[in-house]
Amino acid sequence: MLPAFELSQPKTLPEALKVLAAGRGLPLAGGTVLFPDLRGGKEKGREFIDLSGIDELRYITHEAKRITVGARTTIAEILRDPAMAGAAPALHKAVDNFAGTMVRNAATVGGNLCCGSPSADTVPALLTLDAEVELTRASGSRTVPLDGYYLDYKKTVKKPDELLTSVFWAPAEPGSAHLFFKLARRKGDAVTVTGVSVMIAKTDGKCSTARIALSSVAPTVFRAHSAEEMLKGQKLTPDLIERAAQAATDQSSPIDDNRSSANYRRLTTQALVCRLLSQAWHQAS
Repeated sequence: MLPAFELSQPKTLPEALKVLAAGRGLPLAGGTVLFPDLRGGKEKGREFIDLSGIDELRYITHEAKRITVGARTTIAEILRDPAMAGAAPALHKAVDNFAGTMVRNAATVGGNLCCGSPSADTVPALLTLDAEVELTRASGSRTVPLDGYYLDYKKTVKKPDELLTSVFWAPAEPGSAHLFFKLARRKGDAVTVTGVSVMIAKTDGKCSTARIALSSVAPTVFRAHSAEEMLKGQKLTPDLIERAAQAATDQSSPIDDNRSSANYRRLTTQALVCRLLSQAWHQAS
């Protein structure tokens, strides 16, 4: 049973921003997190702003120097986009592993980014794409690097009167490899135990770009910057990869929960970062 709540249903973005500016409600996208929380008592009934009628936030554009996904775009639409597997391989892999078909048809990329969950499946891949988000309020917009968007568990830099309206990134540079792996208790429709995404680019036999993002092993999804710095400008030998994976693991702060122990998450972080870095190094050209 859902608790009673009020629902605003704006049809345009300015209408939604006006309601948001008045402090009258919280944005509601796909509802795949909100409705279970309402039923389970984790969230109380209040006023919500239903974004489902705002079609101007539902799009994917591929340009020479920028790929943009509107916040209302569903996970299923990203998966079906014919260019996404080439433009963002790890993101395509992540959405292919995202919950089940019914959830993918309802869940939105904006909702997945805004819920602030440390196990959010799209975030590691978007972090390794060096993505940015657009935050819009009635008076204007600003862009924020996704790497600086999360402050703590389910806390972000987004202000109460702002709406996340899009996420965008530059196409992957030539000679790069972009990978994602989700470890969960079953293959489909499961919350991540340990998630890893990496981006590696190679120039003249050395690593020119290194990005590593980890999920479900800290209060937020995060970039392992210390490990990345170890790899830049270097030839990725097995020993260096092992040390970088250890540095990434050292930056994590996993917890024990009903899906896994903290120790298991540390062990799998080390193993998965090693595996994906090795694969990315061999795939990059």
